[in-house]
Amino acid sequence: MAKPIVARWEWRTFGAGFEEPEARIRQFEQGNYKESEEVYVLSKNSDENVKVRDDLLDIKSLQEVNADGLEQWFPVMKAGFPIPIDDLRKLFSYFKAPEPIFGRKEYAFDQFLNEIVRPNQNLRLVHVKKKRYIYVINGAVVEIAETDFDGVALRTICVEHEDPVVVMKTVRELALESLPNINYIQAMKKTVGMA
Repeated sequence: MAKPIVARWEWRTFGAGFEEPEARIRQFEQGNYKESEEVYVLSKNSDENVKVRDDLLDIKSLQEVNADGLEQWFPVMKAGFPIPIDDLRKLFSYFKAPEPIFGRKEYAFDQFLNEIVRPNQNLRLVHVKKKRYIYVINGAVVEIAETDFDGVALRTICVEHEDPVVVMKTVRELALESLPNINYIQAMKKTVGMA
């Protein structure tokens, strides 16, 4: 039986380097390491998280921001290529951008990028590389990652869990709370000059 999808609360920051916080995190046993290359699609009108990874269009939608500034994200769509028009219409509702005129019934990945995304003045493609070092602390997933946004290198630290109390407890124990809470889309928009 498939596990139910649960919205997760996230705290994240970006910067050039976080020597002291990273040293504190690395005292724990590393659980996993993942490397990936992804394509994000940014919209001028929305901060929803839209990416293509492993040939899947993946959308996470921001549900809520709590009093601590934590963000609750929920996966709202995963679609493979070729992608049908009905899924593209849903996608544009998350972009909060006018739908283009669709010339096909479905779009392969390259057609999606070249015919739907690149010509659209409201949208911007960003090629992203990630090297993610993953820990579990207090039951929360804690990640140190090296990211590359269209050739610009940044580091990020993230703490996420379905319970915001666990996230904040872990953020405080790791002495991260003085750092700004910045999500992927905000960091990417600032990096590529779309903020």
